[in-house]
Amino acid sequence: MRLVFAGTPEPAVPSLRRLIESDKHEVVAVVTRPDAVRGRGRKVTRSPIGQLADEHGIPVFTPRKPSEPDFVEALTELAPDCCPVVAYGALLPERVLDIPRHGWINLHFSLLPAWRGAAPVQAAILAGDEYTGASTFRIEKGLDTGPVFGTLTEKIAISDTSGTLLERLAESGAHLLESTLDGVESGVVQAVPQSMDGISYAPKVEQEDGQLRWDQPALAIARRSRAVTPAPGAWTEFEGMRLKLGPVEMVEESLPERAIDVRKTGVYIGTATTAVRLTQVQPPGKRMMPALDWARGARLAPGAVVA
Repeated sequence: MRLVFAGTPEPAVPSLRRLIESDKHEVVAVVTRPDAVRGRGRKVTRSPIGQLADEHGIPVFTPRKPSEPDFVEALTELAPDCCPVVAYGALLPERVLDIPRHGWINLHFSLLPAWRGAAPVQAAILAGDEYTGASTFRIEKGLDTGPVFGTLTEKIAISDTSGTLLERLAESGAHLLESTLDGVESGVVQAVPQSMDGISYAPKVEQEDGQLRWDQPALAIARRSRAVTPAPGAWTEFEGMRLKLGPVEMVEESLPERAIDVRKTGVYIGTATTAVRLTQVQPPGKRMMPALDWARGARLAPGAVVA
């Protein structure tokens, strides 16, 4: 099939790469979000999907909105058979959805109808789900409501962050997306309407969602720290500064809420239940470092607490 691939961030790269290498399909163009300021250097750069397309000489479209007349006209002229989508990051208007004869097929990183929305992997970890997965479905007007072609499951490890889990799902999901497109082309795969039971939503994770609340149980704090790693990152306040934190680990010992205890074995903070151990700390203007290195440099006073 003639494909126009839509995607933006790194998790979409395995899918585009696999379709470029496919013997059954031809990626005739790519749609991605406009170049933006990214990274510590704050330079205007192409999205990961745009960069991969450039490397293979594939035309790239970067409309600010997919409803722009010039983009709609260009897509119509390309006459794609299907438009696969992975984390594109913009809503598609109905007139654009109607252009490819097989529609737009999205790879979504959850077991639909669970965790519809922008941050399904973070939501699954935060909720303490034992399993998650990926689904391919036909995009329609509603938010991730379209009929499903196929799914895969993935166990969530106790040490998983959203970064490590999404990395695995991006690779396995690329296989699922390719097999879905193969099946759509041959006519052997049919989309099935989503169940009306088990619907849940995963809104975009904002920076404020990374704040760890020490009056919560250690389990909830640990889950949140893993869910927001690597982005937007877990954090807490200490002496008027915002400290970025790596994932925290639960321990069996207890400490008063918010109390910091520095030992040879690590840096511990009290919660509503048992304490947690910090793994890494990033003070303002510095790089992430082992928690003990931070504590030694900070020269914490007796009775120090986090906010």
